[in-house]
Amino acid sequence: MEEIYLNDDEVKDNLFPFSITRSVADIRVGILTIREKWELLLNQRIQLSDNKNLTTASATIFAANIIPSRKFINSLVNGSKDFSKDPDWQAVRIVQYPWNIFGWNDWAIREDFILLTHDRITHPIPKSVITINPREIFIEEGAIIAHCTLNASTGPIYIGRNAEIMEGSCIRGPFALCEGATVKMGARIYGATTIGPYSIAGGEIKNSVIFGYSNKAHDGYLGDAVIGEWCNIGAGSSNSNLKNNAQPVKVWNQSSKDYIMAGLKCGLMMGDYSRCAINTSFNTGTVVGICSNVFGEGLTPKYIPCFTWGTKGFSNYEFEKALADIRNWKKLKGFDLTTEEITTLRNIFDHQ
Repeated sequence: MEEIYLNDDEVKDNLFPFSITRSVADIRVGILTIREKWELLLNQRIQLSDNKNLTTASATIFAANIIPSRKFINSLVNGSKDFSKDPDWQAVRIVQYPWNIFGWNDWAIREDFILLTHDRITHPIPKSVITINPREIFIEEGAIIAHCTLNASTGPIYIGRNAEIMEGSCIRGPFALCEGATVKMGARIYGATTIGPYSIAGGEIKNSVIFGYSNKAHDGYLGDAVIGEWCNIGAGSSNSNLKNNAQPVKVWNQSSKDYIMAGLKCGLMMGDYSRCAINTSFNTGTVVGICSNVFGEGLTPKYIPCFTWGTKGFSNYEFEKALADIRNWKKLKGFDLTTEEITTLRNIFDHQ
């Protein structure tokens, strides 16, 4: 198979705040990131391109926000080139705006579930677990599950390696719990929800994606939302995902520097390294940039810029203070800030 490159030059700005610290190709939708899907489907390494680093003249470049499907990849492998006339092109999904991440999550979990479990046998489901449609439940090695309810009648349920679901939890598919992640006691989780690697989930969650290494560990509601990496949602915090007048939700768009329509439902879009205090009430369709510490009275503003301290007057989060706090949070999971992360954050801080 010829080399495949993913390019996000033309799509990056519309996917703020999640594209500011990573390539669009490394956004998680479903169980896997977009790049991981390409690599598993094609069984080859996928590189990122800025249109200057191509190693062969025959390389094919795709926009990094295209979520491939099995049907589309089969067409690609069979030599299809004119995708505008190819019906299999309709089998992909495109992440154009942040709310598309949770919008396509149902479809993406189902696609990834087949990709990851085909011709494999699940580890046994413990007898203490109540299941509905267990044929659509797959458990990886090392997962710990006991005295919970797994309902896969509405979509598949995938439990990753060394993940844990504590007792009393009730989960409806489609649902993905990635490697090393934890669902705490008594959690109520509806599809289509993804809990990324080494994240912690608790309370009530619906149709949301948590990328990885983040905590939404306590009671409170998270719905139609996307949470980046290394975030923390304080106890009792909730987001609104539907306006009281049932009108379409407007969400901040960094590219146009204006609010645009996102549909009838949209909750919280929180960038990497951001956190909120206990009992924070997020307005419908709130966008929080990276490295922000959110606290204050009443509903939050609908847009909270990067490196914000509090929500009244948008005080700046001092850069060295932000790094020190991130280090403290990362140590809780056995990690530290890398030189590459510091460079990225410094560049964002200096140019915001």
